[in-house]
Amino acid sequence: MLHTDLDQNSTKPLPVVIIGNGPSGICLSYLLSGYTPYVRRGSVHPNPILQRKLEETPELSILDQDMEYLSEGLEGRSSSPVALLFDALLRPDTDFGGTADSVLTWWHHPDRAVPHLVLGKNLPGGAWHSIEGSMFTLSQGDWMGLPDLQFQDWMSRKKRGFRNNRATAGDIVQYYQYYVAKKGLKKNFLCGTVVTSVKSLGVDADYSNQCSRDEVSRWDLPEKPQDDSKDTGSLFQIDGFVTTLSGTQPFSVYAENVVLATGTYDSPSWLGIQGEDLPFVHHKLSALEDAVRTKEIGTMSDPVLIVGAGLTAADAILFARHCNIPVIHAFRRSVNDPALIFNQLPKTMYPEYHKVHQMMKEEVASGPGLYESYVSLPEHHIVSFTEDRKCFFQDKSGRQKVYNISMAFVLIGSNPNLSYLPNNGMDLAVDCEQPVSSKRNPIDVDPFTYESVHEKGLYAMGPLAGDNFVRFVQGGALAIASSLLKKANKNPP
Repeated sequence: MLHTDLDQNSTKPLPVVIIGNGPSGICLSYLLSGYTPYVRRGSVHPNPILQRKLEETPELSILDQDMEYLSEGLEGRSSSPVALLFDALLRPDTDFGGTADSVLTWWHHPDRAVPHLVLGKNLPGGAWHSIEGSMFTLSQGDWMGLPDLQFQDWMSRKKRGFRNNRATAGDIVQYYQYYVAKKGLKKNFLCGTVVTSVKSLGVDADYSNQCSRDEVSRWDLPEKPQDDSKDTGSLFQIDGFVTTLSGTQPFSVYAENVVLATGTYDSPSWLGIQGEDLPFVHHKLSALEDAVRTKEIGTMSDPVLIVGAGLTAADAILFARHCNIPVIHAFRRSVNDPALIFNQLPKTMYPEYHKVHQMMKEEVASGPGLYESYVSLPEHHIVSFTEDRKCFFQDKSGRQKVYNISMAFVLIGSNPNLSYLPNNGMDLAVDCEQPVSSKRNPIDVDPFTYESVHEKGLYAMGPLAGDNFVRFVQGGALAIASSLLKKANKNPP
């Protein structure tokens, strides 16, 4: 536990509650704790247009400037203008292989801190705790860092090195926990919590007319706390359970603003086919690691089936082959499909994923036997699983095949678990008729504040808002912190 001072019966609202303690929540907590970015005196940004804008008000912190103006015209690997802005300030020319220092300097103004609480299931780090510690990150190591504490510097102090400029998930988790401690943020974090409900008390709920909604908002509760003396325009009740050394107990807190930062890894996607709920069919990579550790499968077992053509499926293949476990690999796409992630990764930086892609292609080209104990089935659909551990497939021509398997691992992506929101958060999405999805249907937010366009006082960041990489989730934190500081009348120093 990092924070135990939670009065379950208090009805005095907090200014901000952040749900999720991964890199998104950690970065926002830092910015809400009075840490303020300014343009470093004498720094020159390699983008001349941005440099001219920064020179106009050098005495004003970035949090207090016009995000829309500063970010206008920036281009990069994110569709979020504020994410591109903050990334450009922190890592000025990283996409071009440059190593220019950040143009920012950080000052601590305790009087500008906004009281807040960060709720998380585990210790700080979020979903990184569920990733096997030796797995390497997709992003470059220096893109995993948070403001004012470079990940590379922390790695050097730990006497750890990068492999192809990439770090392990275990290093990332340790770094995030160190960051929370080093920056004095522990007091804001309550770990061991499961949020079961977030409800608007209906003070000023405002839904867009884009979606058909019930006459009475699903968010509304009959009444708000009687001692809520000031009308802030929004008020939320957050309910859940917290587990401490003394046991598990319910909690209920009120907040004027709620930030959703729970990521997208809680609920694995299913194929939706017959037999998928059988006990030998799994949807998480960790289940494969557990089966190997408990000797449920081994070198003499029937093959494991791995379904999917993303990086998690590739990690599973690499792990199984490292343990000499035979693999059948089935996926819907063609090996040459440009949308396949392997066709977008530089070979020199990602040799292990290139190896998997090579196996997928050469197995198809040369037929079975080129790679021992590996069978590739591109452009195949899984039809069903049976209780006697058979799997039925169908290829693109409609022909069916059947294989005996020991276990199956369906690794085709994941969806956020927003069961704590009314209607699973669908009313907040861009398309309110479809489930929230980080890639296809994120929560609909204002691009310069990250506040929901449907519910005042509710914010979303990270994958829930469509930002899927650590280097870009920090822009959401910048936008939200700027918005909340304005609400709290925390004037520039």
